[in-house]
Amino acid sequence: MIGISKLYCSNVEPSDALRYGRDSKSLPSHLLQFSKDKKPVIVWNITKRCNLKCVHCYAQAKLNATDQISTEQAKEILKDLAGFGVPVVLFSGGEPLMREDLVELAKYAVELGMRAVISTNGTLITRQKARELKQVGLSYVGISIDGMEEVHDNFRGVKGAFKKAMEGVYNCQQEGLKVGLRFTINKRNYTEIPKIFDLIKERSIPRICFYHLVYSGRGSKLINEDLTHQQTRKLMDLILEKTKELFDMGHKIEVLTVDNHADGPYIYLKLLKQDPKRAKEVMELLKFNEGNNSGRGIGCISWDGEVYADQFWRNHSFGNVLKRPFSEIWDDPNIELLKKLKDKKRYVKGRCAKCRFLDICGGNFRARAEAVYGDIWAEDPACYLTDEEIGIK
Repeated sequence: MIGISKLYCSNVEPSDALRYGRDSKSLPSHLLQFSKDKKPVIVWNITKRCNLKCVHCYAQAKLNATDQISTEQAKEILKDLAGFGVPVVLFSGGEPLMREDLVELAKYAVELGMRAVISTNGTLITRQKARELKQVGLSYVGISIDGMEEVHDNFRGVKGAFKKAMEGVYNCQQEGLKVGLRFTINKRNYTEIPKIFDLIKERSIPRICFYHLVYSGRGSKLINEDLTHQQTRKLMDLILEKTKELFDMGHKIEVLTVDNHADGPYIYLKLLKQDPKRAKEVMELLKFNEGNNSGRGIGCISWDGEVYADQFWRNHSFGNVLKRPFSEIWDDPNIELLKKLKDKKRYVKGRCAKCRFLDICGGNFRARAEAVYGDIWAEDPACYLTDEEIGIK
């Protein structure tokens, strides 16, 4: 996760994170990525059920799936996560609101001292549901919007999905529940991004996350619809430009990019030409961030209890929380791949191994490397930095 507004618009200084000792439990949510201990943020796909048919769904969700973890089992899992020091639980799916006990589970997570957030398609957020989520202390709602109405509905496989999602945004805003948008970038929709910036400005939406495509689940079929490296560079320039325009107009909207840690060095290199002093500060923040943290600072629990390095990479399970507590699985030195992921800079190959930005990128996404090359430790094919930029030419 790269905070565009934090880094490029000087909205965060290294001292902001240092003030809290960079401890996960002490840091406010907008600084959590700069933690020192890297206690894992858990993405919990609590259901495989979903009311939409999204073409890029990493979970391959469907309407009639069966939930395999009961409410009581879920509470025991949450208790273990809290005891382990997990700072945030992100309830996802499928569509998490398909579970009737979502509000109850979110409430319990908050009572245990964790921050609870949800990732949703937004179509099921009524005014009453937004009120309930606000009342139990939910920190944030991320609603997926992949373009304006026609593009979004085609992407989501259900006509009317855009209008229902935007109603969900409105309902959250009316109840004082922080809400933002999530946008997955690909060739079908990247030209919609200027309109998305207009939308968040017009609707006073305080946060937008742009997700680079990860080749997983149904998204595996979209490898050829990922942007070229040159298209990605141009898109990054556009996102930086639009973010700065918003800030210059007084709209302090939080803009982030997710799932391609080449974005960090790219911002640094641009600032090195524009503002060397700020570039130095950004480099310090990127070192705090440490790039991709799959298997260390982020983990995933699936609807069947399986534990993965992140929500996209489901080829390698480390165990099951219905059989063994997450806390025991995550710190087990005998799980070879999980152990290596916590120190993966020693194992990556190709351009990643030689890159001068390895410390701040962390080798990027292993899921994409395996999907394209069949090798967990190969270079990430989505890295768009040139050989000259990464210092190998």
